[in-house]
Parts: sequence; C-alpha cells; structure tokens
Amino acid sequence: MTYSTILYSAEGGVARITLNRPERLNAITADLTRELSEAVLAANEDRSVRVIVLAGAGRAFCAGYDLDWGTKAEDATQRSMSGGWDPVRDYIGMSRNVRAFMSLWESPKPTIAQLHGWCVGGGTDMALCCDLIYVAEDVRIGYPPARVWGEPTTVMWVYRLGLETAKRLMLTGQSLTGVEAVHHGLASAALPEADLPAAVDEMAARLATIPSSQLAMSKLLVNQAYENMGLRTTQMIGTIMDGIARHTPDGIAWRDMAMKEGFREAVRRRDAPWSDYGEAK
Repeated sequence: MTYSTILYSAEGGVARITLNRPERLNAITADLTRELSEAVLAANEDRSVRVIVLAGAGRAFCAGYDLDWGTKAEDATQRSMSGGWDPVRDYIGMSRNVRAFMSLWESPKPTIAQLHGWCVGGGTDMALCCDLIYVAEDVRIGYPPARVWGEPTTVMWVYRLGLETAKRLMLTGQSLTGVEAVHHGLASAALPEADLPAAVDEMAARLATIPSSQLAMSKLLVNQAYENMGLRTTQMIGTIMDGIARHTPDGIAWRDMAMKEGFREAVRRRDAPWSDYGEAK
C-alpha cells in the first residue's frame, strides 16, 4: 500500500509503522489516523508478522493533533452552522480517531511504542494504546490540553497509572520524562535516545520467536480485565468531554487566540504558570 503520512515495512516477523510528518512533529490529521488503521490491519493480515512497532520520524514521536488543521476545520464547521456546535457530529468524528488508536490495543499481535522527543496531547492517546512502551530518557509525555481545550479521548492514563498520579497529570497537564514514566510504571524501559531503537528491536525480535496464537491469547487475557473495568465506557465519556472542552467559553477563547496570534503564543500563555514548576515526580 502507498501511504502519505506514515512509513510501513515488515521484516523478520516485525512490522514497523513510523509516523512520517516530521516537519509538523508528526502531528495528527485525519489522513494519519486513517493510514494508521490501515497499516495495523495490513500487519495483522500478514501471516509473517508477529509484532508491530510504532515510532515517529524526526525530532518527536507525536506532538498531538495538528492545531493548524484542527482549529481551522472546527472554525469552518461552526461558521457553516452559523456559530453552532453539533455535539453528536463532534462525538462521531472524534470517535473515528479513538477507533484508529484502539486498533493498536485490539490488534491480536502485540504492539510496542517507541517514544522520543515529545509524546503529548493526542499523541499519548495513540501511544498508550500500545501493549509495551519504550522511551528515550528525555522524552516528554503529557497531556497539556487538559489545561484548556481538551481531554484525553482514549483515557488510557486512568488504566496505566495509579489514581494519584493519573489525577495529578490530568489536573495539571504536566509531563513525565522517560525516566519518570518508568518509575510510575507507564513504560518498560528508558534509554538514551541513540540506544532506543536497538532496545525496541531486541524486544520485538524476542517476541517474534513466540507463536502468534500464544501472543494473541496472552494479550487478550490481560486486555479483557481492563475492558471489564469499564474502559469502553470511560472512552465514550472522555470523547464527549473532549468535545465539550473545545466549546466552553474558555476553550473557544483559546482557539480564537491561537488563530489570531499563532499557536506558539497560545501554547506559551497556556503553559506559562507551569513553566517554572518542574516536571512531575
């Protein structure tokens, strides 16, 4: 298949999906989520593949949703509705993205996220759906839109972290370094960025020696426990809350400021009160 926003390859029992919009720090667009789903499906239909690795090209894994694309599209939609907002239409649209990210969770073949640079906002919705997470020591993993204009739609923070840490990160929008992510049980290992690909390749190669049926059963056994804890219901509420957050008076004001003064300035103002607070411990 030909992709415009990702790279795909399969060799030695391992399929590699690489987000490939490095000029935009692999920010999420509709094309990227669609192609992610298609690539995960291709890997699962390839009988020679036993493991899937997800990574990002360039300086970051993923800087979240492409704000330039997202805010303009949302503004155009509201203008076409004379300033109104259709919450059901919003929910259906964002649910498509959740399904794309959850294709990593639902994949019978285990998935490994390889994170470096930044993994923030919607990038975490994607990465935390993978089975295993390997990180660079200095990666930044967080959900800054929790300060204004968003809520996580896959809500995997709740299921991958303890209550105190999940609440602190969601209330503050703070980020974790790779070392902190391992400390809190969010990642399997943190390594210097230069050593990260080799460590992921080693784990993927080891997993590829196990029969696919055994891998699928082990994954399903763990996943069903989280499904039974209400994961799908939490994601439905998270997706609804995300739409509300983008249409509160504060959310609309932030979007308008971003479109008028630029996203860099809007993000700077949003994050300024936390810039000297230090990373979460």
